[in-house]
Amino acid sequence: MDIIALIESPNFLIAVLAAVSAAAAVITFGSQFFDRSDLNKRIKSVAVERERMRAEQLHRIRNKGESDRDIRGLRARESSNFMKNMVERLSLRKAFMDETTPHKLAQAGYRGPRYVTIYLFARFATPIVLFALSFPYLSYTIFADRPLYMNALYALALGLAGAYLPNLILKNQIIKRQASIRRSWPDALDLMLLCVEAGMSIEHAIKRVAKEIGLQSEELAEELELTTAELSFLEDRAKAYENLSDRTGLDGVRAVMTALIQADRYGTSVGQSLRVMAEEGREQRMMEAEKKAAALPPKLTVPLIVFFLPVLFIVIMAPALIKVFASNVSFG
Repeated sequence: MDIIALIESPNFLIAVLAAVSAAAAVITFGSQFFDRSDLNKRIKSVAVERERMRAEQLHRIRNKGESDRDIRGLRARESSNFMKNMVERLSLRKAFMDETTPHKLAQAGYRGPRYVTIYLFARFATPIVLFALSFPYLSYTIFADRPLYMNALYALALGLAGAYLPNLILKNQIIKRQASIRRSWPDALDLMLLCVEAGMSIEHAIKRVAKEIGLQSEELAEELELTTAELSFLEDRAKAYENLSDRTGLDGVRAVMTALIQADRYGTSVGQSLRVMAEEGREQRMMEAEKKAAALPPKLTVPLIVFFLPVLFIVIMAPALIKVFASNVSFG
């Protein structure tokens, strides 16, 4: 009973929220001083994807059982049997999956059937977990004096809202990944242009840029590595360029890939196309920086009014008020 009373106490809840906020602030600022690079993990995932494409290419050419076993071996790493069985038995693919789901997962950096299974299972399990956790919490803490059916309705509302949590996480991951690629794409174009003008082929240029740009953007390096693998294994080179634009979902990348497809199809100069696109990329990045700088004064207006002006008035008027009250001046 003492534990329940402690949990129900408003002071305890305030202390817990304050501790969580302080921990979040410390982690947010402290994580900047630690190396969170997972480049080795990304390179490993790229190697797995390259091996999958190699196995599919061998299977398509030779049509032998050995390559088929390689494909099955890669697909066997999909996910746990429990998630896979739940997705298949409950027909979660029909309920939660559409034609854009694998495309969105690829834009977030999650490729392969394993992540599709995890995503579908998360969309199914998240509402149930939230309902199971929120119902006893609401019944014994915050809304202990309310009827059980009211707490059940509140918990059900939280569970239904939690059904959109995997979508929000996926969208946030896509935005973060696109921001990293967009920030480093002009530099990658400049490096690619230097490599092409130095006499490299476009495949070797992309491979070289993927190694150099990894320190700046691991996401872009991963995508370029996959493009290099696709250029090696796919029959149509244009398909590899289209896949890169689809995986990133950025207009700048799509424009460059279209220019490379046209240059490869009509025999125009790749260096000239890259030069034009590199200049446009730098101009676009400068325009975005100017746009952010122009939007800064309106954003600072409210913080200045709320936090700066009251303190300024206090600093200016406090000495005069102290002298007035110290001299016992009568206003009557």
